[in-house]
Amino acid sequence: MHILLIHQAFASLDEPGGTRHIEIARFLAEKGHRVTIITSPVSYLTGKSKNNSHTWKTSELVIPGVEILRVYTYSALHRSFFHRILSFFSFMISSFFVGLSVKNVDVVWGTSPPIFQGWTAWVLARIKRVPFLLEIRDLWPAFAIAVGVLRQRLLIRLSLWLEKFLYHRADVIVVNSPGFIGHIRQKGGRDIRLVENGVDPSMFQSKNGGEDFRNRNNLQNECVILYAGAHGISNDLTVVLAAAEQLKNESGIRFVFVGDGKEKPNLVHQAAEKSISNVLFLPPVPKTEMAEVMAAADACIAILKPIDLYKTTYPNKVFDYMAAGKPVLLAIDGVIREVVENAKAGIFCNPGDAASLAAGALWVNQNRLKAQDMGKKGQSFVSEHFSRTILAEKFHRILDELLVVKKTD
Repeated sequence: MHILLIHQAFASLDEPGGTRHIEIARFLAEKGHRVTIITSPVSYLTGKSKNNSHTWKTSELVIPGVEILRVYTYSALHRSFFHRILSFFSFMISSFFVGLSVKNVDVVWGTSPPIFQGWTAWVLARIKRVPFLLEIRDLWPAFAIAVGVLRQRLLIRLSLWLEKFLYHRADVIVVNSPGFIGHIRQKGGRDIRLVENGVDPSMFQSKNGGEDFRNRNNLQNECVILYAGAHGISNDLTVVLAAAEQLKNESGIRFVFVGDGKEKPNLVHQAAEKSISNVLFLPPVPKTEMAEVMAAADACIAILKPIDLYKTTYPNKVFDYMAAGKPVLLAIDGVIREVVENAKAGIFCNPGDAASLAAGALWVNQNRLKAQDMGKKGQSFVSEHFSRTILAEKFHRILDELLVVKKTD
């Protein structure tokens, strides 16, 4: 089977960002299939390009059976929302023309967000006369409208139309959270399958318990409260900064931010302006290096803005934190709260409430052994219920069923 994946925000193992897709692709390649991934050279997390911005296409074979084609994309991703839309549309067009040249495809796999690349995947599937699998990783454009980044009426109408159009025309829809199913059904989605966000536990086995990371960053005797991931509007990191400010006179607690995004310069500026001395901002690191970063933490923060729609999400980072054996300070309500509480793997903090988050961090500092026990429970829970191997096999079965149905049509 030859699977063509259209994914602007794809991240390989040597890049920062979510690695769900390279892990699934690797699993499929091990099963004897071929995966071609068309993506952007511009990192969705950092906004930096891996190659010359004017290059039309580059190719790399990351592992046998998995080829990555990086195609021209407008690079000013983080300059403004307008420039981000230009980036989306440039990738939509370039990925279409490059996709036309990919031969002997059996399935086209589109993923959202951004939703515009879903159109590319659908058109390519129709031209190549193969099934179209649509994967939904968040409810865009609903999330963008709720947060306030999508405001223009024409663009909202276009995005909502495209969302419904794709739901109606997908041969199968795969979601990574059970919270998305109701919304998609209301919008006309039919064959909806759940392949949850999960984790490869082996990626978070630390060699030295994070000691090197602590030594490099003068964190030897600190209670490290870690946030790792995107620094965007949705991530509500001003609340984390406010929690740090409330604890800046508390001896031994350090908030460490690892990652990048549009809001990072603002956060760094605010911390300096308010003399919040118990914070440390560090650049993003590839997934292959995250085991050492997380091993150095005493607890890890997962946070989103207090919007009802975010109650539907299964954020990647929660599963990564649990796989690393770290207790989660969870400032997200809804379905992911059920996972963390069922695992007894963390502390729920009221979303948008800096005092609640500060109280959680203080508890970890004062109860290190209990916090470590939470982390161990979370590690066991994700290994049993959210292992990437198990979930990749679910995805594999869906692809097999798609081809069987296509052959009988």
